[in-house]
Amino acid sequence: MFRNTYYDFPEEAGGGPQQPLFDASCQRIKAVTTTFHDQVCVQGSGRLSNGQTVSFARRDCECAAECPRTGQKICFDVLDAARFPHGRGAAGTAITPLRSVAVDSDVIPLGTVLYIPAYHGLRGPDGQAHDGCFLAEDRGLKVRGQHVDIFTGSPSTTRIWNEAVPSNEGVTVIVGASRCDYLSQR
Repeated sequence: MFRNTYYDFPEEAGGGPQQPLFDASCQRIKAVTTTFHDQVCVQGSGRLSNGQTVSFARRDCECAAECPRTGQKICFDVLDAARFPHGRGAAGTAITPLRSVAVDSDVIPLGTVLYIPAYHGLRGPDGQAHDGCFLAEDRGLKVRGQHVDIFTGSPSTTRIWNEAVPSNEGVTVIVGASRCDYLSQR
């Protein structure tokens, strides 16, 4: 059994206190809301209010504010939003809602296809039934050992899927399932 959790794609909105985001060279990207900063530094990618996509570039940035939930100081890259509409995973590929998962790459190598039966038949935002197939494209600071962190793309989908398959209850993961080979061609 693998521990199961979810992550999504925050979008900057609203006003309030500001916090600057910096790139890997400590050049200021943009001042964002503190709420957004505190979400994107955990989730790894997000959309700025101007439509730009940002994604994790490096840890231990001396110029960045500390992330309250992780204690890390994260710098970001500005990505081509058309190529990376939901951000970039650790494999350097565009991550896709309800397809990409974060894994411990010492347990499951990046690029590996996975079949997780607990998700087979769950509905996505488009109403289509999911086939239970995923692709290991990301890592997370707290994703260690037998753990899969499913990228849902939105907080509303996280809530729906978490109600159907609650976090931390454990799921069966079939590594390298041939039924999911089509994902390795993406």
